[in-house]
Amino acid sequence: MINRDEALLLLKKYLKNKDNINYSLTIEAVVRDFAKKLERDEELWGLTGLLYNLDYEYTINEPEKRGVLSAMILEDLLPVNAVNAIKANNYMHTDYIPTTSLDKILIAIDTAVGLIIAIAKSTPSKKLADLDLKTVVDKFNDSSFANKYNRHKIKLCRDVGIELETFLGITLNKLIQISL
Repeated sequence: MINRDEALLLLKKYLKNKDNINYSLTIEAVVRDFAKKLERDEELWGLTGLLYNLDYEYTINEPEKRGVLSAMILEDLLPVNAVNAIKANNYMHTDYIPTTSLDKILIAIDTAVGLIIAIAKSTPSKKLADLDLKTVVDKFNDSSFANKYNRHKIKLCRDVGIELETFLGITLNKLIQISL
């Protein structure tokens, strides 16, 4: 398994856009936080979160290929469960259905982070630090708000034993922490 320094080099080889790199670092931080809370392998989960979107800039116009290219690049660099989680993140187009905790938490986090960032951008200050859990839950329940974020994917957190509001709160708090 590659280490984090090697993963960062690989990430910067495939992703050139600073926002995409920062998003991957954000997902890594949130995934690591949940790995710790769930007493899972923080290093493995963190690397999976860091590298899951490795092919984003190459598949931007072909989203059906997202995850497949990353899996091919990473198949000899990460354990099979990490590679499968990366494929599971785009399960609508890959041959891998999410079954493990890592699969499901990665999907839930990726979608929740996008939604929470959209919520922050909709506020007057546009700052994550100004969000509270009630606002996030209210916007989550408003199906007309940012409807590109599939709420059912976020609800996969329940499959790993975390209630929705708790999951959103932990995710929001981690996002605020790393944005400061």
